[in-house]
Amino acid sequence: MFSDILFETPRLSFRRVTMGDAPAIFQLNRNYEVIRYTGNLPFSNIKQATEVIQKNIWKQYRENDYGRWAVLLKSTNEFIGWCGLKYRPDRDAVDIGYRFTQAHWGKGIATEAAQKCLEIGFKQYQLDCIIGCAFAANKPSIRVLEKIGMTFKKEFILYNVPAVWYEKKFKVESSKL
Repeated sequence: MFSDILFETPRLSFRRVTMGDAPAIFQLNRNYEVIRYTGNLPFSNIKQATEVIQKNIWKQYRENDYGRWAVLLKSTNEFIGWCGLKYRPDRDAVDIGYRFTQAHWGKGIATEAAQKCLEIGFKQYQLDCIIGCAFAANKPSIRVLEKIGMTFKKEFILYNVPAVWYEKKFKVESSKL
């Protein structure tokens, strides 16, 4: 149903999440280190992954045409995580999120993926502002938000934990006369 490549970066391909991704999403979300700063509990069964796909990810696709996209390593076509946009009614904003397998941490993958998703959000979906939120203790995620040009706006409490709010607004390139 959603298997075509939507866009790419030098190392990554992005497509919509399919039900075939459920085993990989289950493995991703059962790893405590991967979800440590998300406010979620580790998955205990694959049914939880299928429910997230059907009730959360596909819902965003239906309602907004964007969402969290599957990220594949181009060299192997391996599912290595997800990255993308999500409308958050609780914040009345579209946020950027990402989650990758530990084997791909520290390689610039999250930055490369998040930068591309920002570009898609601004250019293809004409969003005027995208936010990024992270637990204050999640320094690597905060570094990604800063590397992709987001600006710190405020501290707040997220799931009873200190968090930070970053945002980036779309800037229209002015042409030289």
